[in-house]
Amino acid sequence: MEHNSLRSRSRRLTSVDLPFLVAVLLLLAIGLATLYSAGFAKALQKTGNSYYYISRQGMYALIGLIGMGVISWIPYKLYRKISVPFYIGSIALLIAVLFLSNDTEKRWLYIGGFQFQPSEFAKVAVIILLAVYLSHPKLRVRNFWRGIVFPAAIFGVCALLVGVEPHLSGAILIGSIGLIMIIAAGANVLQMVPIGLACVAGAVALFLSKDYMQDRVMTWLNPELDPTGKGYQALQSLYAIGSGGLTGLGFGDSRQKYLYLPEPQNDFIFSVFCEEMGWIAAFMVLALFAFVVARGFYIASKAPDKFSSLIVVGIITRLAVQTIFNIAVVSGAFPVTGISLPFFSYGGTALIVLLGEMGIVLQISRYAATEKDPPLKSEPSEPDAEKEHKVKPKKKRKLFG
Repeated sequence: MEHNSLRSRSRRLTSVDLPFLVAVLLLLAIGLATLYSAGFAKALQKTGNSYYYISRQGMYALIGLIGMGVISWIPYKLYRKISVPFYIGSIALLIAVLFLSNDTEKRWLYIGGFQFQPSEFAKVAVIILLAVYLSHPKLRVRNFWRGIVFPAAIFGVCALLVGVEPHLSGAILIGSIGLIMIIAAGANVLQMVPIGLACVAGAVALFLSKDYMQDRVMTWLNPELDPTGKGYQALQSLYAIGSGGLTGLGFGDSRQKYLYLPEPQNDFIFSVFCEEMGWIAAFMVLALFAFVVARGFYIASKAPDKFSSLIVVGIITRLAVQTIFNIAVVSGAFPVTGISLPFFSYGGTALIVLLGEMGIVLQISRYAATEKDPPLKSEPSEPDAEKEHKVKPKKKRKLFG
């Protein structure tokens, strides 16, 4: 029995979901290699150091990996205790960035020489608080007000503040996370129609209030009407993708990254990857993203309770929607928006937070791998044997009494 106990403890300490972990590390490695190739020309032109982006991103990746490893050991149940203060703190940061940021697009806060995006933390805060609320045992999730309206208000406040920055794609991302988590919790989908319409109306209102957003849609519909102006970025992205063909020009041989494509290290990094590595490699990367998403939802389905399952659903939804948005933008299916590609695009806050989220998924996968395993029948414990011995007389009394 002692041998069995030791074996179970050892398994609990090592049983993260290895397929998920390997896929995440592969995406990170491919992303860093792509950033090195895509960003060195822009880095040289902007900073005089061609290794500026990759050196900093490598440092962020190292911090993120350490954080992922540490978080993968923190029991997920502790997030219940920090959910409310974390959410309130995120709201405070989103409000602060509107008044304290010096950027035209108020998305960054500068504190003590460091800069970060409060919206990245707000996404995590929304996921955790929604998971806490929607998993409450006394919640009537089929009730319109308690199961839909109130949780919609939780993510709606953050989405509104992010949209005012303005960051419409970030607001849509937060709204998508919230809606899918509510559906996953078991809400009545038909009752969600008014909330969905309200979200769409809010997005349209924000869109109409900004002239540059309207220009982006018109440019998206007809980029060739202004090829050297508003349609330049979208057209250069399509040129890069088209130039790659099936097999690509070769790693490091992109032409569009030489100051033709405005953001080769960030929002349009996947265009450079397609140009250098080709469409076949691009579909393989998309398949790897799809595997991470599918494996994540598998972990959610095996999670030990509703709270942990909803956390994983929220994190994986964020990854999936953000990836779809970015790929749609660089391929011309969506208007140009400021949304990055996970694991690939340059950005310290985004990468560190993303890897931290992957750590949460890995931590929950430990429980999914151990707590739902059936007990070993070949080595029953003494309490189990005594329980079976006590049950048998009760059955006899019921039969013959």
